[in-house]
Amino acid sequence: MRRSTVLISVRVVTFAAFLGLGVSTLPELRADEKSAPIVPPRPGHSERIVLFDGKHLAGWQGHAKYWSVEGGAIVGKNDEPVKVSTYLFTDRTFTDFRLTATVKLVKSEMHSGIAFWGRNAPEHGDKYTYAGHLVMFPSGWGLHDLFGRNGLKVDTAPAKKAGKQHDWNALEILAQGNRIRVGVNGSEVLDWRDPEPDRIKESPIGLQLHANKVPQEVHFKDLIVETFPKEDRLITVK
Repeated sequence: MRRSTVLISVRVVTFAAFLGLGVSTLPELRADEKSAPIVPPRPGHSERIVLFDGKHLAGWQGHAKYWSVEGGAIVGKNDEPVKVSTYLFTDRTFTDFRLTATVKLVKSEMHSGIAFWGRNAPEHGDKYTYAGHLVMFPSGWGLHDLFGRNGLKVDTAPAKKAGKQHDWNALEILAQGNRIRVGVNGSEVLDWRDPEPDRIKESPIGLQLHANKVPQEVHFKDLIVETFPKEDRLITVK
């Protein structure tokens, strides 16, 4: 009986190895696929802040050769290649906030985005690059962890349906606790919690001009932040 048991065990192990079913070969869950804890909104003073007055870049910092004001909008533009994605940063820092903005990709098919919950990361090759969370628009409409976990697993279909590629998009980002909600043109397109809330930092908000070999242009206007939002909902969603 003992010899029979041993033979069966050996055969099972051999068969499992043949099928590639060894324990060591089982895929591990990515960090963004793990169940996320619920971190409640942080307490703080609720304040409405106009980040851009339509005329000047006061309250912002970035490369002057890439960022300017044209026609009441912040314009990020390059004619020569951009080796490392560069950002226009707010002077102020934020944790829990609601950001509403109107955004438009004018030239190129590369996405832009709005970064937050991270930090300035000049060690990656540009004085004004960013490590942290990024809500991408419009190409792809994804969620990215810059210089971290990279592309985060989210359903981008709702945003692709609601968004416009080379036209103005009304964008709302509600960032509270470890939860990110996004509205695009009146539709809720994303509701996601970070499974690794220790990554979240009080930080500036950054507007992205992506690394690219070809000319590109992106516009931002109507940028308004509400700190520690009073309403726990996307206010632009119909």
